[in-house]
Amino acid sequence: MLRATHFPPIASPTLLVLRKCFIPILSVSSFPSYPLHNLSSFSAFHSFFSPSRPSLPSLSLTQFSPMLGHPHLRLSASFNSESSYGDNREILVQHLLLKEDDEKLLLELQQRIAGGEDLSDLAVEYSICPSKQEGGMLGWVRKGQMVPEFEEAAFCAPLNKVVKCKTNFGWHLLQVLSEREESLLKDIQPVQKCKTPVSLKRLS
Repeated sequence: MLRATHFPPIASPTLLVLRKCFIPILSVSSFPSYPLHNLSSFSAFHSFFSPSRPSLPSLSLTQFSPMLGHPHLRLSASFNSESSYGDNREILVQHLLLKEDDEKLLLELQQRIAGGEDLSDLAVEYSICPSKQEGGMLGWVRKGQMVPEFEEAAFCAPLNKVVKCKTNFGWHLLQVLSEREESLLKDIQPVQKCKTPVSLKRLS
């Protein structure tokens, strides 16, 4: 059985841009970080995800007087902790995808899952999604990254309970394995730490 700790998050466009800009990412999540997920195997299923476009943190520089010499800079970061839990929630999802006309197989698989079989094992055997190679694992996702029907079902599903939903791709049996709240880096501003001018030191 595949467990939550074995799988990396799906990187959002925001995180990729921040990493390219060499801005450190600070997280209060209790989960460890993992390497970026390889999405090449999902090319045939690419439109299943609809990337979100959250705003990027801003970086501002202040003017320094020449008389202060070469001041040292340090970065101060503030976090957005005012957003609701639902807005920042990420869920770890696995699923099994069937064709729209495979309702008989869908019912059979639901019965097998109710009898104790694991969704990830059934996904390897029956799913038509490229994610079947990883037991149907889609990784960590948040709102705005999936088609609406799947998103609604996933974010309303109780933890570890297999639920079904229908999208343009067919029938899904999905399972939310874990959830976490992500603190987004809201603002980064340099704070000036000034040196005392040499001329003032001599007068003191």
